[in-house]
Amino acid sequence: MPSFDIVSEIDMNQAKNAVENAKRELETRFDFRGVDAKIELNKDHIELTAEADQQVMQLFDIFATKASKLQLDVSSFKIEKEDRHGKYITRHITIKQGIDKEIAKKVVKLVKDSGIKVQVAIQGEELRVTGKKRDDLQEVMQLVRTSDLGQPFQFKNFRD
Repeated sequence: MPSFDIVSEIDMNQAKNAVENAKRELETRFDFRGVDAKIELNKDHIELTAEADQQVMQLFDIFATKASKLQLDVSSFKIEKEDRHGKYITRHITIKQGIDKEIAKKVVKLVKDSGIKVQVAIQGEELRVTGKKRDDLQEVMQLVRTSDLGQPFQFKNFRD
């Protein structure tokens, strides 16, 4: 029976490239001359540090521009908590990897409500969709692409 997997992954090499490109642009930006600002990639998050909150958000804009040029979906990056230490402000940006249970349940409900004759199974941080016809599977792909669930999805392991 034909099947495929719905996943939500970010290519960490591309994320690293986006951070490096943003660092390079940061060095040449006129509005950041003499400003102590930095962008760092850790294992599962990115840290943006600057002296003012406005500058931190500009750093995020620079990073988001570089990420989108590398075909990374910006909605995969979520701005989290803000730390203040001394005169510096640090924003943590988490990288969404995998599909959490709440969004997985929403996808399953969306597919069941659509009436397409397929089965959707939650398998950890991904979803397996199986059906009798390829056309039904392609309909599910289109449905998931067009629905706004707050997270980008990719489709892999398409088998006939």
